[in-house]
Amino acid sequence: MSGESERERDRRILTEISPISWEHPADRATLAAMRRVPVFDEVLRAIFGVLGEKPIRLAFQANAVRVSKGQFPKVHSLYRSVLETLDAPEEYELFISQTPMVNAGAYGLDRPFIVLNSGSLSLLDERELTFLLGHELGHILSGHVLYRTMMVILIRLAQQGFPLVGLGARAVLLAILEWGRKSELSADRAGLLAVQEPEAALHAMLKLAGGGDREETNLNEFLIQADEYREGGDVADSVFKVLNLMLSTHPFHLLRAAEMRDWVEGGGYDRILRGEYHHRGDEEPPYYDDLAAAARAYAEGTRSILEQFGEQVGEAARKMRDAFTGGAPFP
Repeated sequence: MSGESERERDRRILTEISPISWEHPADRATLAAMRRVPVFDEVLRAIFGVLGEKPIRLAFQANAVRVSKGQFPKVHSLYRSVLETLDAPEEYELFISQTPMVNAGAYGLDRPFIVLNSGSLSLLDERELTFLLGHELGHILSGHVLYRTMMVILIRLAQQGFPLVGLGARAVLLAILEWGRKSELSADRAGLLAVQEPEAALHAMLKLAGGGDREETNLNEFLIQADEYREGGDVADSVFKVLNLMLSTHPFHLLRAAEMRDWVEGGGYDRILRGEYHHRGDEEPPYYDDLAAAARAYAEGTRSILEQFGEQVGEAARKMRDAFTGGAPFP
């Protein structure tokens, strides 16, 4: 029996798994804190009420090829396997865009879809690509795509000098970016569950950080580097670590790799593969009490940060809402 067929034989289908099973408590807590920002959801509805679903899909898909049995059949087969493993309720469209940067993204409003950069096909092997596809599917299943699409649009508006995204409104963008980075930690866990090989997931993170193939790189050294970054430095170093991330959409790959390793070593990953996970429609099981406590603790820290610029955030959000609605109240 081939190695690939053995992996397929051992792959566990996570039937009816709920996204809460893999969601990082910091992701859930930060999203809850972000939603407490004044009129935040009203701004979201206003922006997408103007733009609409179709223009957003065209903007992301105009320069991409839809994956199918007849186009990129190997990628299509891997993707179908990922959909089956995470028991996705439907097959969301997958596109490949000619972009050298190794990355992917999940976008959309009512009809989410994934765009995979062609550079990923050149650098990642099949198992690492499976991780990346599972990562993006995790964003969709966790309901991240609406906010992540908004984040990308606001960043593009800011880059183009759009007047609504000035210094005042930047507070809103910073709040979305803070949540967006935490959402990556959840999606990484989904990717790990999709590939079900921790080493492949960590190697994918190494390649996303620095490129190179397995003959040129050393995973152990990469993880040591991650520990050194997390644990080293004084107070000033900590401040600069925060500043380095403030306008970034993703956490550093070093930190993401360390978070994944911690989840595996902490037993969360193995519990799910044993079938001890939250099912869609089930009540929250007892072993999530600790996660809920961690989420509450993180939410307290996030709330104190948001309160530092609470009034500015509210005013910026109101201005954005009025600009997109002409000052008219929401129905």
